[in-house]
Amino acid sequence: MQKFDVLIVGGGMVGLTTALAIRQQSSLTVAIVDTNFPKQTDELSELPDVRVSAINAVSQQLFKNLGVWTAIEQQRLQPYEHMHIWDKSGYGKLDFDVADLTEREHAGQLGWIIENKVIRQALWQKAQQDNDIAFFEQEQLSNISMGESEVFASFSSQAPITAKLVVGADGAHSWVRKQMNMTLTFRDYDHHAIVATVQCPQGHQNTAWQVFLSTGPLAFLPLSKALSTEEKPEQEQADLCSIVWSTSPDEAKRLSALSAIDFAKELTSASDGKLGAIKLVSERFTFPLTMRFAQDFVKERVVLVGDAAHTIHPLAGQGVNLGLLDAAALAEIICETRDEHSSSQSWLSERKLNQYQRWRKSEAAEMIAAMETIKQLFTPQQDVVKLFRGLGMSLLNKIKPAKKLLIKQALGYKGQQPELTKSTD
Repeated sequence: MQKFDVLIVGGGMVGLTTALAIRQQSSLTVAIVDTNFPKQTDELSELPDVRVSAINAVSQQLFKNLGVWTAIEQQRLQPYEHMHIWDKSGYGKLDFDVADLTEREHAGQLGWIIENKVIRQALWQKAQQDNDIAFFEQEQLSNISMGESEVFASFSSQAPITAKLVVGADGAHSWVRKQMNMTLTFRDYDHHAIVATVQCPQGHQNTAWQVFLSTGPLAFLPLSKALSTEEKPEQEQADLCSIVWSTSPDEAKRLSALSAIDFAKELTSASDGKLGAIKLVSERFTFPLTMRFAQDFVKERVVLVGDAAHTIHPLAGQGVNLGLLDAAALAEIICETRDEHSSSQSWLSERKLNQYQRWRKSEAAEMIAAMETIKQLFTPQQDVVKLFRGLGMSLLNKIKPAKKLLIKQALGYKGQQPELTKSTD
């Protein structure tokens, strides 16, 4: 029977980040269980994958400190320096620009749009280099049970393993959360998200675009189609976007049934033609949007991180960043006693685990509330409400201190930051 200090169930972006953060700050041994790890032979396709994430400055610094950012840059990513947000049913608009901050307050960009597979591949390759990270990929766990001083994790056909702490990083439908009977609060946003890759003849202009429609927000996230910034001239890289169209279930069904040409016409109309006559260049994928919030992030010797603990509306693109902060925070808390004698169990004491829970639950609750406020603000309302909403947006667009505060929050500079997310320069 193999024994480990930490068992992470789920080898996605958050699970792998948790493993690397723990290993960088301690000598704890780590096991990761996932049947869908990347392969050495996995290559990027000519067009970007539909599944992308908006990575903010704090998450970028975390990747830098973990030694994976260079590997991400060498594959494919698209920075953006501007954000343009407008109200389709009114005249309100907001424009954010990295130039609104001083050089000390930003990393040269407002954020980066990166394919999930690019991030995961870089994290996985880094984890592969650590002999104290073990990978179990033949089958999923069938059971976990609590012992007096450790957790027993069983498979259907291979020998069980034990760990002192289990981390559930296995997504929104977390098997770990269900096994531990950890109560989940959830609410249907009454929105479905349509995601796809589109071509915009007027170019994305290194800008993240978002329009609030009567049925929900539509975002255009800039993409790079070159495998590195040197391989193709800039003008050949600047016309692809990933769309996230959040709308009512009935409208999502209607839009998904349209031909590619008619769907593209709807996009062009919805975006007021600001990116030109749009062309659909990928399949469309649709999924329901649900708010989830675990009532407890910790139970006995089990901890939840990322989507296993919380999911939020994608309108601000902060879901992945929130999960990455979970990973860095958990690693920081359990590794604070890394210099103590190896037999010490204080790193997984109830006090420490509850410290993680208080920290991350408050951050997640705040983000969930903020997303709900924004969603409700742009829900179809009476004309007088739309008027004041437009006036408010236009006024805010002219108040530089207020805009600067919002930009810094979008970059991730809010609340308590884990040390691994801070610059070492």
